Order: sequence, then C-alpha cells, then structure tokens
Amino acid sequence: MSRQNRANGRRIMGPQSALTDFLASHNISALQIRNEAEQRRRAAAQDSQDNEDDQENEEANLGGDASITLDTSATVETVAESPARTLRTRRGAQAEAQRKKEQQVIEKIKASKKFKKRKRGPNENSDDEDEIIQALARERAAPLPGQMENCTQCGKRFTVTAYSRNGPDGGLLCTPCGKELDKDNIAPKKKPKRASGGAVGRRRQVQSKILDGTYSLGGKSLMTLCIETLAKNIDLAEDLGDLPTSVIDKIARKLSKHRLMDSRTLSLFLQPTAEEVYIYDASKLNADDFNRIFQSVPCLKKLKVRNGIHFKDEVVDYLISRNLELTDLYLSGSNLISEAKWIELIEKKGHVLKSLRVYWTDKHFTDKVAGRIRDVCKSLERVKVCHNQHLTQVGVVDLASVKSLRHLSLDMREPVRPDMYIEALDGRGAYLQTLSLTRVPELDNSVLDAIHHKCRSLKKLRITDSEVATDAGFVRLFKDWENPGLTFLDLQKCRQLESHRPRENPDKIGLCSNGFRALMAHSGKTLKYLNVHGCRHIEASAFEDVFSAEKVYEEITKMEISFCEEVTDFVVGSIFRSCPNLRELNVFGCMKVKDVRVPRGKILVGVPNARGMVIDGDDDA
Repeated sequence: MSRQNRANGRRIMGPQSALTDFLASHNISALQIRNEAEQRRRAAAQDSQDNEDDQENEEANLGGDASITLDTSATVETVAESPARTLRTRRGAQAEAQRKKEQQVIEKIKASKKFKKRKRGPNENSDDEDEIIQALARERAAPLPGQMENCTQCGKRFTVTAYSRNGPDGGLLCTPCGKELDKDNIAPKKKPKRASGGAVGRRRQVQSKILDGTYSLGGKSLMTLCIETLAKNIDLAEDLGDLPTSVIDKIARKLSKHRLMDSRTLSLFLQPTAEEVYIYDASKLNADDFNRIFQSVPCLKKLKVRNGIHFKDEVVDYLISRNLELTDLYLSGSNLISEAKWIELIEKKGHVLKSLRVYWTDKHFTDKVAGRIRDVCKSLERVKVCHNQHLTQVGVVDLASVKSLRHLSLDMREPVRPDMYIEALDGRGAYLQTLSLTRVPELDNSVLDAIHHKCRSLKKLRITDSEVATDAGFVRLFKDWENPGLTFLDLQKCRQLESHRPRENPDKIGLCSNGFRALMAHSGKTLKYLNVHGCRHIEASAFEDVFSAEKVYEEITKMEISFCEEVTDFVVGSIFRSCPNLRELNVFGCMKVKDVRVPRGKILVGVPNARGMVIDGDDDA
C-alpha cells in the first residue's frame, strides 16, 4: 500500500461547523462552491474577451473591407463553438431547471394539508395564497435539528431541536420564548379516557349498588339517565324549573353522593315557592349558606341537613328571627349548637314541630332539652335521637311522655335500664306506630312483655343487639298479641354473645326457632321487610316449617337472613317459592348456600361462590 493510500485509510475527521452541516443538508459541498466560483470567473473573463473581439470585428467591417463576406456555415460553427455562447445556453438551461424545481415545490405545497387548512379561512384571494405559499416555503427551509439559529423574538442564538417553535412572523424561537408563546396560546388538555374494567368492573359496580340499596333490574329509566347527565354537567345548570319534589330530591341525593353540593349548586334548590329543602351532604356549606336558605325560601316547612357541621348558634339565631314555621327538622352532625340554643329553638319554634330527628350531636342535646320538648312541643308526632352521649334514661322518659307522639326511635350511647323503657311505654305505648330501639344489649324479656301488653298500634318494630332476651320472651311477645300484623320487623343480632361456645345455647338466648315461628304466624301475612340477620340459632327445620309448600307471604319484598348458619339451598328455594313478590334476599355468611336456582327477576345477595356476591335470577322455574 502506498503512503498516500495509507494516509487516506487512516484519515481523521474533525468536528464540522454549523455552516458545513447547513450546506450538507442542502446537498452543497465546499468543492462544488469552489468549482462554480472558478467557472464564473472564467466565464466573466471569456465574456470580456469576446466583447473586445466583436468590437474589433465591427470596426474592421465598417472600415471598408466590405468585400469580405462570411460563410454561413462557418459563422454557425463559430457561434456554436464559442465558449461564451455555450455558457449562456447552459445558464439558461439551469435557470429553466430551477424554475421547474420551484414550480414543483409550489405544487407540493399546494397539495399539502397545511396549505389546505390555512386556505379554509374567510379571505380566499390570490394575495393570501401567495403569502401562505411563502410562509410554508420558509417553514420547509427552516434549519434542521442540531444546527444553530437566531431566535426571531429575542435574537439569542440557540441550537435547533425537533421541539423548537415557529415564531408568529416566521423563523424559530428559542426555548424560553417558545414557553412564553405556549402560555399565551395554551389550550385545555383533554382528559384521557378512563379504561373500562370490563366484566369485572361492571360486576363491582353492581355489587356496590347492591350494598347501597340502589340496584335495580333491567335498564335505567329515562329520568335516571337525565338525573345522571345533570349531575355530570351541574356547572351548566342555571335553574331546576318546576320539577316535582321527588325528582328534586333524587337530584340532591346524586349531587351529595358525588360531593357536588356547595354554595353555588345550593342555589338550584332554593325556590321561593318551595316548602322542602333536603341537603344530604352539607359539609361544604357555611353559616351564610344556611342563612340564605331561610332567607330565600319563605314558605319553608321541612328542612333536612346531613353533615351540617357549620349549622351552629348563629344559624339558629337567624332561624329564630325569621317568620318561619318549621314542622319537620332533621339535623345530623350539628355539634356546634349549644344546649342553650337548643332550648331557645324549642321554645320559639317547637310549638309547630311535628317531627324532630337529631343525629350525631354528641354533647349538647341533653336531658334539659328533652324536658323542654315534653313541655313545649304539643304537636310533636315523631322523635328520633341517634348517637347522643348526653341523653340519658331520664330524657328517654321525657321524650316518650309527649302526648301527641306516634313514632319513637332511639339509638342511645348511655345505658338505659329495662324498667325505664317500661315506664316510657306505660304512657304512650298504646298510640305508638313506630318503636325503634337500636343497640340495646340490656333489653330483656320484661320489655318484650311490656310491648306485648301496652302496644296496640305498632306497624314498625326494631329491637337489635339484645343479649339477654330469650326465645321464650319473643314467643310471648308475638303469641296472641292484640297488635295488628307488622309491616316492618328488624330483630337483627338478637342472639347469645358472651359464651365460650357460641353455637351451644342451652338457655335459648336471642331469637331462636320457636320465636321465629311465632313472629311469622302473627305478622307473616302483612310483613314487607324482615330482618333476622345474625340470629344464628334459628334451625333449618324452623325455616322449612315457616316456608313450607302451603305457606304464601305475598307482601314480603325484602328479607335479610345473613349469618343464619342453618340456611341451605333448599331453604332459599322454599323462600322464593313462598314469597312470590320477594325482590331481594340477603344470605351473607350462609355457607351452606352453594348452588341455588334463583327465579327470574329476583336478586340473591351474598352467595359465597365464584359468580360474585349477587346473582340476578334468570331461571324460569
């Protein structure tokens, strides 16, 4: 190998400049530029020489040597062979090729999507078309990524990247100027579509609705779809119009479920002619919002507020100052109302109250308040107090002593002796239509006997979590009871609890087989809702006797028998057969239910199998 070849083989190339990169991107080399420059210089020199020769020839011809004539063929050959003429011809061809190339570029630009998009504007004339072509041509001639360019906005030199922005007047922008332009022309980003959970996601939604008690068979009604659409676009709503009260209540529930009830959306429910305002989640409302309710709805009769954490003394003061006559007051979570304000509210507004329901007030709804209710509220028909720490058995007796009382519901935190319940029933037991005693572990057979002897008008009875009442006491309660058949009965978790062997129950504590037979014999024909959740000592034979082939209970629509351990597939099938209008049956914890046939249109909830905890019946049998 020669020295020259060896030198070419190991030639080292250094870094190239931005100019070299730019020329290379347009297929232009330095050697080409040098050669073209030499050609131009030689052509210029040749033109100068030709001009001098032509001038000398003219002068000679004009000087009298007219006898000399030029041969045509020789003249043509001379012109053809003239280097200057050849160069001019070549230049003309190059110019023509350049024009053709430019025309091709223009045609490509006109056929591009960018040109068509800009051409759709309102001003479609030839001048605009030329401007668009020039702008797009400038964009095509823009520097490539990696090259250096001057920013058209600030003049700063920067390195071009694939993300460099075009300036409004052409050229490129540096990164800071591009960000500033983005801030001015920013557009809202589209939210990515939420991935569907498929069959699993739909099943979870169904299960959630089952637990919420909102599941229904078949497709959604038009009203439900409209309410859901309104809830999703509540920011666009200005007025609910003259919708029925039931529809407005469903809208309020939907907004509260999604935590959309605030100061702005509250205005949709404040109609001057309305008599009811129901707020199911008031956690985002302040004291001024509650005052606005009393100011904007002068005919207000019924007020329901859940999570009313800002419903406090100043709101009570404003309520007292207004000429309102509330007949139904429902407050939940209003812990900031003091005992003095409760008493003042009862004294000023209690004479027209027909319903008072108070939840989670903890400390300030006391026995003194209950005493004022007894003395002032002469029209009160419904009282419900739940999760209150300072109402004792003395207050329970005072509440039960209201002469107009028809519905009494208590969920106490302070223990109440059985004799205090008996004293409370002695006065108004004969007139009560609802008696709800929730979480009463100390309630015994004496209270059940008092209910049997004193109550004659009950339609709804709830006794839960009793740990001392026995099966014999429940038998005495329902056997030969002069009270008409109940429509609602809840005896959940009335069972033996404190035992090292919970499945052994020699004393028959709680609702057992005989008590279950007695309650169904008394109220089975009228019951619409039955709950014996956790009454695990009801035997399978009792279920089979109650729901035998000849027994029919047409009124029952919902039944809860969860954690009744003796429930089997046969028992569930018997229940569906004996209760033709039953829509939902809950069997959580019934491990012997494995492969039951569910009739069409029925719902079985809580089955421990792979199909999930709800089975929508499709069996024609």
